[in-house]
Amino acid sequence: MKKFTKWSSVALATVVVSSLLTACSGESSDKKAKTSTSEDGRTVIKVVRPVQELSSSNSEQVKKVQDKINERLKKIGADVYIEYAEYPSGEYTNKTNLALANGEIDLFWTASWMGAVSTDAMVKANGVYDISKLLPDTKLGDSMPKEVWDASSYNGKNYFIPVYKEIAEGYDLMFRQDLVKKHNWDLSKVTALKDIEPMLADAKKDGIKAPLFTQATPFGYKFLLNDFAWILGSYVGVDRETGEIVDVTKTDNYVTYVKLMADWADKGYIQEGDLTNTNPSDALQSDFWGISWWTDVPDNTNASTRYKQAVETVHMTGNFVDSNTTLGSVYAISSTSTETEAKAAVEFLGDLYTDKEIADLFTYGIEGEDYTIQDGYVVANSDKFKHSAWESTSFKAPSLQKGEPENKVELYDTFNADIKKSLTSGFRYDATETEALVSAVRAVVDKYAGPLENGGYKPKEIEKALKEYYQALDEAGYQDLLKDVQKQYADWKAKQ
Repeated sequence: MKKFTKWSSVALATVVVSSLLTACSGESSDKKAKTSTSEDGRTVIKVVRPVQELSSSNSEQVKKVQDKINERLKKIGADVYIEYAEYPSGEYTNKTNLALANGEIDLFWTASWMGAVSTDAMVKANGVYDISKLLPDTKLGDSMPKEVWDASSYNGKNYFIPVYKEIAEGYDLMFRQDLVKKHNWDLSKVTALKDIEPMLADAKKDGIKAPLFTQATPFGYKFLLNDFAWILGSYVGVDRETGEIVDVTKTDNYVTYVKLMADWADKGYIQEGDLTNTNPSDALQSDFWGISWWTDVPDNTNASTRYKQAVETVHMTGNFVDSNTTLGSVYAISSTSTETEAKAAVEFLGDLYTDKEIADLFTYGIEGEDYTIQDGYVVANSDKFKHSAWESTSFKAPSLQKGEPENKVELYDTFNADIKKSLTSGFRYDATETEALVSAVRAVVDKYAGPLENGGYKPKEIEKALKEYYQALDEAGYQDLLKDVQKQYADWKAKQ
């Protein structure tokens, strides 16, 4: 077996301040005796988010943007006034955590991957407001499909407001266009992973170092997505045909996949850098590879732009909306907010997601100072205030940036209309009582799954490696973990 550098992401510690635990989700906290109002009688909410596009923003410019937004809110009759601040991204988690603990903010940005203020951490700490009853018959509630609210919920309750963009997860195979033309590859015949083997052979004959370039990522997780709705990595999932949680590693689909990867690696189609995570940083922008993967998005021509060469994509999986596909960028209301403040935050977000002027201000800043309009498109030119739509507002609301397609909204609408609701959408495994068990199992997965799923074993070694993997998993308590996940999933399904 080749040496393998661990590819699975390590979960960030979610150390949430203990004082948040005293707050009750969905109700106001004793930290706020009353709601503040502006001079003209509007409800004041304190809003924070990180600076994603700059090292830091200019506080004076942020204040000017705040004032412009408040002017617009007043003009359209909104009963809300924002006090807005931005924290540098490297300081955001700690500063937000402290501000939440002190009851100093009402509305904040976060994501499923944001460590101590992540969506999981906030729910666990009772740090976010249950807005389920506040959403019906509001601009915000109506601004996104029901599938978005269902997928982003926790135990049937809505704590988070996704930034509305693409809402599902699916994967494509990506081909260098020069190779497609040179070898006359018929991409219409590529319907399964095995179909690319003749093309890999062509790429190898051309002397390409990585005929198949997995980018040192969990390739199996992506291309077994049609077969399994994942719950824990690529080792616990729901069989999409039977609807039951299965031991994925022992299924025919999984075993067939790892045997295919072993065969391809043995033929020289997969190079060692995908096992050791030592690929060139600019590999995808060069002739290093022949075929790789791409996350399916509304505008897949972005792949050619990103990698600075013409590529073609073939959609290989369904696009599934699942429990975390909507949580990559969200807003949340602090559980220390009063009901009046929570309603005001919902009102503000409804306007942010539907009013072009507010969306432009919150995303791009002030026209003439932070950006200009050229041929109808936004061109950012500021080092004082700058954001992107993905962490600001609904894709439907803001002006288009230069380089975005004229039909962007239509592309996103089409993409989101063609999604499939995953069997596990809305389900979240609670590992509170099994953290040690999950950790032990993950250690085994880290040792075996990467090599198995990325061609780290010779074909003749696969049977033995799988037996060792199964034994190590069982010794780590995998069967007990599987039973616990199955029970929680069954209990969750019974309530649906």
